[in-house]
Amino acid sequence: MKKYSALLAAALTAAVGTGTALPAAAATGTGSPASAARAAAASTALRLMPLGDSITWGVGSPSGNSYRDFLGNQLAADGHAVDFVGSGRNGTMSDPDNEGHSGWHINEIAGIADSVLARYRPNVITLEIGTNDLNGGSQADPAADRLHALIDQITADAPDATVLVGTVIVSTSSTEEATRAAFNARLPGIVQAEQAAGKHVRLVDMSALTTADLSDALHPNDNGFRKMADAFHAGVQAADAAGWIKPPVSVGGPVRSGVAGKCLDVNGGNSANGTAVQIWSCNGADAQAWSARSDGTLRALGKCLDATGGGTANGTKIEIWDCNGGSNQQWQAYNGGYRNPVSGRCLDDPGASATDGTQLILWDCNGGANQQWSALPVSSAV
Repeated sequence: MKKYSALLAAALTAAVGTGTALPAAAATGTGSPASAARAAAASTALRLMPLGDSITWGVGSPSGNSYRDFLGNQLAADGHAVDFVGSGRNGTMSDPDNEGHSGWHINEIAGIADSVLARYRPNVITLEIGTNDLNGGSQADPAADRLHALIDQITADAPDATVLVGTVIVSTSSTEEATRAAFNARLPGIVQAEQAAGKHVRLVDMSALTTADLSDALHPNDNGFRKMADAFHAGVQAADAAGWIKPPVSVGGPVRSGVAGKCLDVNGGNSANGTAVQIWSCNGADAQAWSARSDGTLRALGKCLDATGGGTANGTKIEIWDCNGGSNQQWQAYNGGYRNPVSGRCLDDPGASATDGTQLILWDCNGGANQQWSALPVSSAV
């Protein structure tokens, strides 16, 4: 993916806040020489995921670039190397990757969050979601509760990331406007609760946008997108000044079997609890992107490699499940493979099968090719 090159430009003032709403104007001051020097020296690479609905995708922007291109240029001017990430690509900008989904609601974003966050491991997430919930008639409190659950999910999937939560922007939809103020009023409390739990979550105030900044009833025009970029930019600066933003962690890779041409694979790329873990021909798909974590887990698609039902006997089937700290989700590098320490048994391809779709099991460790798995580097992130 292409990255923004660092631009030689005057550094902007670092916005330092309490962790609640930040006005867009905070990104435009000249600041002191000391603050300018800090901004100019900022060099942490940003693997940034724009996450949300059609506003993130770029509906209303003639170029399709949404706020993303404006924001990328601002961050590059600060000295950051910026890599936008996501499963979609839209716009004329050099790096149009994003995770914006037109028409989607909060619960639909939650449905893909585990997978896309495991795949891309961003260290900054700009989240703008809720417009379709409110425009569809959802009341403020249920929608805000869904957003709170989504933020919990995001911070569990990417605990090393900073999450910037944008308030829902102004609209000319009478349905949305009837509940937008009440929805936005819930967000500071949600963000404060996340921070109290030690999570790097900030609220970004989008109130600078007015109806003059809309291209239609719901979507900004480029002036509105520029204001959104200013607000998210101030949020990144404040988070950076607080020491929240760390270099991106390594993303997952394939775990190759000692059986030639085969890899550790999640059946069908399905992230549902109980999905079988199998061998499959190596193909580089997300279902084969695993990461080893410092807590002893092996993870793919946002879930953990799991011995079914906490079983320890020979033949216990292997699946993925929500990471829960259980002993059946612990794996140690052992004799060229992976051993579950509570059972003392190893991750095994039964009968050294080369048949795609063969579900893996626990079996007595024997050092055979069917228990050989290429080791992954261990990430400190849990």
